[in-house]
Amino acid sequence: MATLSSIETLLRDQRGAPPIDKWHPELSGDIDIVIKADGRWIHEGGEIKRHKLVKLFSSILRRENDGEYYLVTPVEKWRVTVEDLPLLIIDFECSDLSSGQRIVLKTNVDTWFELGAEHPLVVDIDPVTQEPKPSVHLSHGLQARINRASFYKLVEMAECKNEYLVLEAGGAEFELGSV
Repeated sequence: MATLSSIETLLRDQRGAPPIDKWHPELSGDIDIVIKADGRWIHEGGEIKRHKLVKLFSSILRRENDGEYYLVTPVEKWRVTVEDLPLLIIDFECSDLSSGQRIVLKTNVDTWFELGAEHPLVVDIDPVTQEPKPSVHLSHGLQARINRASFYKLVEMAECKNEYLVLEAGGAEFELGSV
């Protein structure tokens, strides 16, 4: 378990994100970038291996009302392809406070989000495999898929309520599935 001060540090110590919500250029076109379901970014058939470059691109990524994903700058807007969700939750830290549990989630691009009403956890069921597909709503219309290991740790923290596994965090409750 993390301490309250370490959770505050994780959330505070992130560099400022670009103001992409204020940028509205015309569509420049499609760019040959595919964000794979496993979190890899592919450009013209080759994987972008520089983590700092992926972090930079992810900082200017948004999903718009048309359901499409775009890399946006003040003067350009390029549509990219996303196989599943553009980001992954790969780890988390939690603290247990008398006022309620806090959970902060780490993405594969080293950003942290606090689980709660602003960033809710949703568990859909894959219609083919019947497996849970947990995700978290982030900023700019984006979502992140929670990796299996992190999801199972969250399930262990959940309590049974009315035949459902319920996780409480950030003053909100999230159903993880039926018992």
